[in-house]
Amino acid sequence: MLRQTGEHIALTFIALAIAILAGLPLGILATRFKKLETSVLGSVGVIQTIPSIALLGILLPVFGIGVVPAVVALFLYALLPIVRNVHSGINGVDASVTEAARGMGMSDNQILTRIELPLAVPVIFAGIRTATVINVGVATLCALIGAGGLGEFIFRGIALNNVQMILAGAVPAALLALGFDMLLGFIQKHIKILIKPFYYIAAVLLIVSVPWLFMSIFDSDEQSFRAGMPTEFMERADGYKALKQHYGFDIPTMEMNQALMYQAIKNKRVDVIGGYSTDGRIDAFNLKVLRDDNNFFPPYSAAPLVHEETLRQYPELENALDRLSGLISNEDMIEMNFRVDEKGENPKVVAVEFLKEKELRTEKERQGSEDIIVGGKNFTEQFILAEMFKNVIENYTELAVGTRLGLAGTQIVFGALINREIDLYPEYTGTGLYVLLKADSEKAQELGNSQQQVFEYVKEETKKEFNLVWLDPLGFENTYAMMMRSDQANRLGIESISDLVDYLDNRRVPLR
Repeated sequence: MLRQTGEHIALTFIALAIAILAGLPLGILATRFKKLETSVLGSVGVIQTIPSIALLGILLPVFGIGVVPAVVALFLYALLPIVRNVHSGINGVDASVTEAARGMGMSDNQILTRIELPLAVPVIFAGIRTATVINVGVATLCALIGAGGLGEFIFRGIALNNVQMILAGAVPAALLALGFDMLLGFIQKHIKILIKPFYYIAAVLLIVSVPWLFMSIFDSDEQSFRAGMPTEFMERADGYKALKQHYGFDIPTMEMNQALMYQAIKNKRVDVIGGYSTDGRIDAFNLKVLRDDNNFFPPYSAAPLVHEETLRQYPELENALDRLSGLISNEDMIEMNFRVDEKGENPKVVAVEFLKEKELRTEKERQGSEDIIVGGKNFTEQFILAEMFKNVIENYTELAVGTRLGLAGTQIVFGALINREIDLYPEYTGTGLYVLLKADSEKAQELGNSQQQVFEYVKEETKKEFNLVWLDPLGFENTYAMMMRSDQANRLGIESISDLVDYLDNRRVPLR
């Protein structure tokens, strides 16, 4: 926690220092050249409207992953309050004061440095104070691109529904924001006395932080073999930690958002990722799925997971959903994911067209109050499957269906099902085994890699423990998988995870 708090503070203050250095002259220029005023203030205002995760995605191909794009993003977000307050502070100086100074023979530069800036300091400092608090909050999102900080705790906790882990990140971040706001508020109140000590302290913090920034930059050279992993995969029982123990390897790893992770491997910012075997971006980005030759990953048969009370209330639901049983192959799911992820097609259109190909009815779309709510996690495949569920239910029953999609992480959507906020969603038997039922290694070894045994065990135990019902599997397996760029894997002769381990051992990759 201390390390990640230090990273968080360093990210915040490096970006803030750069924003002050850039924001002061920009704000001054906006007051001196009226033609620039609208364009300068408008530009920094537009930057502020870009969603944080979108800005990080835009910066990733240019700056890669890690500290550099995080600092750039925070710098851009800090510009608006600083530039606007410099502009407002200088323009707010009484015109009679500047006229008197001019009458005394002072030049424009003297008026700026000796009259306007000193009088505008409280307003300018208020902008710096606002920018600091904004940066502390936005810096949590930088964990999504492997920049570290307290956001790592928050996103892992959200993915795993671990309240303690969420609080481990959220509480220090909130205390930092409140602490910095109070400190800067005190300095602002006594600005005339404390302005010089503030500058000295800020200079020391910058001097301490800059070497860390440069180490992060130069530590990301192309000779370093790196992995990018999605947040949920980092802590799951069938995830990265257990995978490393099973195969006996370790790779410098960056935790990041799933969508950004695929962009990172495409742009050669990482060398290996943990993704999904049916992801459409495998073919689109020319990735190779490494063979799980030591059989670590369990079967991940996709199937509808329904609350038993819902089935009791609407028994016709099971017959409708059974029409999807065994209908979707791995190749079908990869193709549908590809159409949505890379061709930009609507998940609903893709789902309906697939059902038409399989000669299922698709013409009805019921209106009115929702009898059934279908949920889904926040990745493409779940959007497609949820649309299929909705379609077959509405066309083979008299029920009207609503959707609650994009729910972040397994435990979020599972909790929604337990609490009857949704009635069903697509789930995977491997996730049911390790995440929902928290099976130990002995049970997993006993079940082996038998799809049928895992399904039967998960079905029986889930009903017994949670009053939930697994319906028949849909036909495809979406396992977790380690992936590399095909050209790199072929060049290095890596076909399986064991090949990757051998390569790392021979290469003696240093830990980051």
